[in-house]
Amino acid sequence: MIQLNNIHKSFGSLEVLKGIDLEIAKGEVVSIVGPSGAGKTTLLQIMGTLDRADSGQVIINDTDIARLGQKSLARFRNRQIGFVFQFHQLLPEFTALENVMIPGLIGGNSRKQTRQRALQLLDFMGLSERADHKPSELSGGEKQRVAVARALINEPAVILADEPSGSLDSANKAELHRLFFDLRDRLGQTFVIVTHDEELARTTDRTIHLRDGKIESPL
Repeated sequence: MIQLNNIHKSFGSLEVLKGIDLEIAKGEVVSIVGPSGAGKTTLLQIMGTLDRADSGQVIINDTDIARLGQKSLARFRNRQIGFVFQFHQLLPEFTALENVMIPGLIGGNSRKQTRQRALQLLDFMGLSERADHKPSELSGGEKQRVAVARALINEPAVILADEPSGSLDSANKAELHRLFFDLRDRLGQTFVIVTHDEELARTTDRTIHLRDGKIESPL
């Protein structure tokens, strides 16, 4: 479902990724771990089409990303890729429901259809009663579950998560981790998760170890 072939990326004279080959199947929950500076976030950004590799090939759902122009790439990203970040990045002036709806509306879906799906997702997250609350009125765990619902609104092929539980306490962290696997089991959702959380990495289907821009020992 995702295929990376010989990915190289440099920033100036610093070579960050040194020939990454990786395949991820539909429905897998894969973690990417490694020390700071190993290239984890850069790899995730290239996989998410937020940055381009200097060389190599990125294929998602049989689409070669390099063949897409900027507008087509933006549409592809909106429809096929969901993002969850360490800090939820919800827009403070909008309610939980409105935040979840935004990518659907950007994608051209009708307001009625988008609202209905957003409410269903919030219900799945156990947040039905918080739909009309703004981020400032939500707990850290609730904000991150809203962010996951937002990532799911367009039924993406994959959700890419960068340290998604890094800002949460132990209880909310465990709840978020369970949610990822519930979504995989119920919806067949694919996840690629960059994390320093060893407990989360141990529970994923596969762990990719990145060091000095190379895959060290995929399990």
